[in-house]
Amino acid sequence: MQKAKRIDVHMHIVLHPELVPDCKWGGRMLTAEEHMEYWDKIDIDYGVLLPIVAPEGQLHPMPCEDAKIVADKYPDKFAWFCNIDPRFMNNAETSDFKVMLQHYKNLGAKGVGELTSNMHVDDPRVQKLFAACAELDMPVTIHIGFKEGGCYGIIDDLHLPKIEKLLQDYPNLKLIGHSQPFWMEMGTDVTEENRNNHCPTTKVEEGRIAELMRKYPNLYGDLSAGSGSNALMRDEEYAIKFIEEFSDRLMYGCDICAKTNDLHYKFDAWLNRMVDEGKISIENYNKIVRENAIRILKLDI
Repeated sequence: MQKAKRIDVHMHIVLHPELVPDCKWGGRMLTAEEHMEYWDKIDIDYGVLLPIVAPEGQLHPMPCEDAKIVADKYPDKFAWFCNIDPRFMNNAETSDFKVMLQHYKNLGAKGVGELTSNMHVDDPRVQKLFAACAELDMPVTIHIGFKEGGCYGIIDDLHLPKIEKLLQDYPNLKLIGHSQPFWMEMGTDVTEENRNNHCPTTKVEEGRIAELMRKYPNLYGDLSAGSGSNALMRDEEYAIKFIEEFSDRLMYGCDICAKTNDLHYKFDAWLNRMVDEGKISIENYNKIVRENAIRILKLDI
């Protein structure tokens, strides 16, 4: 069996780069064409576009419509998610998001996200959005935030109690976990002070992520950025066990936000070495980098 071509499940793009300001990461988001320039270097042949519509953590919005335009232009290269800020419509818990979600699903959206609104998970407006996603079978990629203000992402407490209740309340909701406060829960050494750490180096004593994934089959893992990739790379011995147990629910991604980003190259080298040394099976590698995305997101490829 050969290594499969990879699908990047976490991509952001800018449609009109000449019109947007540089972002805080040392540049602007890449265009679709700029993304595809590096794909051969890390064996990617397909990507999932995630618009960002919330104001937190960015200088310009990335509309759902832009993602669809790019996917329509390159149908053999991209799928797309739509996105909804829970403050949309009338900013009330009575807002009915099903109409908007059904509209985007009819247009071809495969899921919702990246959800970055800086609102508490148990806010009724957020809950209303998740309920609609569950009813319409639209997976949601979430960015967990660690505080209100000076941060982006839906807010949960240490050890993710609100996420657990969400998984309990909506068993049909496909929740795709992402961000530092999510992946720091890989181990037991997470604290209020370090839960937004991008790249911890400590060995992993099994924490909440494995516990939640065992209890809730509707929780999935997005391995993009330093948060997701480093959750595996920080402790190779534990990563082998984690991948073996949860190989059906992990998905490869990059989350490149500027041309200066380079963590995806480090993760590429790590994945290849782990397979070449027989520490990850080809079967599990192929699931993580391609097959799971096709199955979970119902991609038409």
